[in-house]
Amino acid sequence: MTSQSEAVIALQPDIADLVPSETSASSISESAGTSSFPKVLRSRLDGFFADQSISPKADRTMWIKIAMGLAVLAGAWIALYTLKPGSWRFVALYLTGGLAQTFLLLNIAHDSNHNAISSRSHVNKTLNYVFDLCGMSSYMWRILHHRGHHSCINLHDEDDALSGRGIFRFTPYEAWAPWHRFQHIYALFVYAMFSLDYVFFRDFQCFFFPTHEYLRRTKHPLREYVILFAGKGFYLTYMLVLPVMVLGKSPLLVAGAFLLVHLIVGLSVTLVFQTTHTVDSTYFPSNRGEFDNGVYHIFATTADYATEKPLVGWLVGGLNHHIVHHLCPYVCHTHYAPLTRIVKETAEEFGVSYRQNPSMTGAIRHHLILLKQLGNEI
Repeated sequence: MTSQSEAVIALQPDIADLVPSETSASSISESAGTSSFPKVLRSRLDGFFADQSISPKADRTMWIKIAMGLAVLAGAWIALYTLKPGSWRFVALYLTGGLAQTFLLLNIAHDSNHNAISSRSHVNKTLNYVFDLCGMSSYMWRILHHRGHHSCINLHDEDDALSGRGIFRFTPYEAWAPWHRFQHIYALFVYAMFSLDYVFFRDFQCFFFPTHEYLRRTKHPLREYVILFAGKGFYLTYMLVLPVMVLGKSPLLVAGAFLLVHLIVGLSVTLVFQTTHTVDSTYFPSNRGEFDNGVYHIFATTADYATEKPLVGWLVGGLNHHIVHHLCPYVCHTHYAPLTRIVKETAEEFGVSYRQNPSMTGAIRHHLILLKQLGNEI
């Protein structure tokens, strides 16, 4: 093995919008000549768009999803203030807005974060503010997702997605604690707090008390501090303050609805992502140089699920087609299904292991199995 894998999976650290260029992503396989598999796979993936004469960016389906998600969110809040419903209808409309936020985070914000919606950067950046609309810093999410995940998948102390913060043991290299024996039991309850953590704690920690070295080295633009506080203020105002001040709802009722929304958002988003890398069939490299090509790193550390179930892919923003996402992060997720078929066929042809679970429930079960295994290891 060589250190070449570090070069092929690492992202450009100084790109202004923190997103790797499409050229660098497309050339992942071409920089390594140790095997024809990465080159053939890349050629076939790129050839799909050339042969079909279509853009890898948003198609009609994607624009419909964007319009629908924003319309449902806006409609739910307009209905709250025009209909002035009673308590139960208030909660129902409030939850509808929460479901719309979940849909937007998975389907719109994530793709825009990768510049996958449009070739015009301002379109992607504008839609990326969906994160801020949902109470999370879009700027910090870009840093953590690109520098702290895509460039170091399943690497202990590098991949931010594996930051158990002492509560979880996600890798065999993490220090064991007695409570980890029960992590497969309490996992879903803690996951439900994921979005609350980002809204009230994690973003501020990353800005002001960073634990990752790359965050400590990053000088954040002043405008991002302004957007951080303005975004949080706007979110908390429309989610908590206005329903009490304008609609006259009980603070307890609003707080309860707010908590329920976050339980839905947190659990949904966490499970969609955790079931793609931390399952009992994926691998946890000891260092960046363990693979001689980044394509093999992706295949070893990533698992798809429910790829033959279009409804799942439609709801989770194509993130069940996760191997393709890591191979082609700049491609809009509405193109993932046919690309996954290319990945499966090419991997089988070259004898490369392709990891998948046939259903999302199966993927969740295998994630919990991994947590139980790691919790029992000392």
